[in-house]
This record gives sequence, structure tokens and C-alpha cells, in this order.
Amino acid sequence: MNLLQQIINGLVLGHAYALVAIGWTLLLGVARLVNFGHGQMYMLGAFVTWWAVVKAGVPYALALPLAMACGALLGALMQRVMLRATFEQNLVSIMIMTLGFGYVIHGAAALVFGSTGQILDTALSRKEISVGELWVTGQDLAIVVAAIAVFLGLRWVLDGTRVGRLVRMVAEDPKLAQLSGVNVRRVYYGVFAFEGAAVAFAAGMVAPRTPILTSMGFDEVIMTFVVVVFGGIGSVKGSYVAGVALGLFTALFGALVSPAYTTAAAFLALIALLVLRPGGLGAGATGGVH
Repeated sequence: MNLLQQIINGLVLGHAYALVAIGWTLLLGVARLVNFGHGQMYMLGAFVTWWAVVKAGVPYALALPLAMACGALLGALMQRVMLRATFEQNLVSIMIMTLGFGYVIHGAAALVFGSTGQILDTALSRKEISVGELWVTGQDLAIVVAAIAVFLGLRWVLDGTRVGRLVRMVAEDPKLAQLSGVNVRRVYYGVFAFEGAAVAFAAGMVAPRTPILTSMGFDEVIMTFVVVVFGGIGSVKGSYVAGVALGLFTALFGALVSPAYTTAAAFLALIALLVLRPGGLGAGATGGVH
């Protein structure tokens, strides 16, 4: 086993995890909600990207915005259905509704795209860059660059723009923000639309590395949950660090022990972290988006 190659693989996988989790991180930070349909939205984004490139002949660079538009529309639709429960912070109803949305998306995708796995090839995924025995694909590098750019961009928006200030106000106290004249409903719509667009973008970036299956969403929602809890609820920086750490852990554990037990091992590591540091890696900043 080439340890350095496994570390490189872990870094790529970790940035993929972080990219998939970013939308859920913002959702938790602002609306204090968990979207258990997140994994199925990821799956749908991957299939839309594949369909646009393979079936419709759309260039990959244009297929990504198309998938993001579909994801944003779906996210806004979910929020429209759950708006009352969101304002009431009825977490039980929201968990049931998002779980139901996930199964509906899964069934619809199976009906439209079939249960057969698909492969998405791009110019980036076919391009290999090697240095001695070490290698990565152009798609791997694109994932790392995209994840860093998305996280830096989100931090800039949250910390340096009026939109970010409004989002943080709603995250801290939605009722007080509404009394201050903030259109909380619009913020919630925007956050759900962002989550949908972000996870669709992540799916389109990661899809060329893995088979695209209708069942892939269930695994993704589990790993996303680990990342956002590991990183601290609502912590943008914590989710990035947690995603990279989880990717390294998964790659090394899979190579040294067995890939079959990586999910169980990840949850054991999460439990241990929460015992030692209940707030996750972003402890001390769980009161809002940061």
C-alpha cells in the first residue's frame, strides 16, 4: 500500500464530503432543521447531470448549472410545503416530511432513470496527472478547488455582506429578526434553495468518480450527518475541517483495516469526539452560522 497515495485519496474524498455537506450546514445554522431528503437530492443532482451530458448532449460545464437550478427549485418547493412547520419549529413534522420527500424523490428517480447504475465520463475524469507512483485525475483536483472556493465564498457572504447579516440574524433569533423587519420567510426560502443548489453542484462534481445509483442517497445522508455533527452544528469552517478529516479517516481505515467497517468506525469516532467535545470541532459557535 502506498500511504501517500491513500492520503491523497483521503484529501479528495474529504473535500467531496465537505462539498456535499455545505448546504446542510447552512440549513442547520439558520433554520435549525435537518433535511433527511438531502441524500436523495444529491442522487437526483447526479442523475440530472448525467442525463444532461449523456442524453441531452449538454456540455458538462453547462450541465452543472442546470442541475443546480433543479436542486434550488426542489429545495424551494420543499420549503413551501414545510413553511408552517418551519415557523413553528415543529421538528418532528419536518423530519417526517423531509424523510417522505426523500422516498418520493427516490421513487421518482427510479421510475424516470431506472434502477441500473450509470457512469458519467468527463474530460476532467479522463485526464490523469501522475508524479512517480502518485496520481490524481483532473476531476479530483476540480473537486478540491471547488470545495475550497465554495467554503471561502460562503464565509465571505456570511461575514461580509448584507445577505450574510440577515442570515445570521435569522439564525440567532428568527422572531426578533422578523420584528426588526427582516423577511424571515424569504430567508428560509433562500436557505432551502441554496441547500438544493449546493448539493446538486456537489453531486455533479462527484458523480464522475462513482457509479450513479438511485440508492446512493441513503449512504450520502449518513456521511453528511456525520460531517455536520463532527464539525459543529452550523459551523461552516467546522464542516470543512470535519469533511477533510472524515475523508482521510475513511481512506486510511479502509486501506489498513477494511472498507466494510468504515461507516461504523466513523460513528465510533463521532461518539468519542462528542464525549470529549460535545459541540463538535466547531464547539463554542453552535449558536448560529459562522
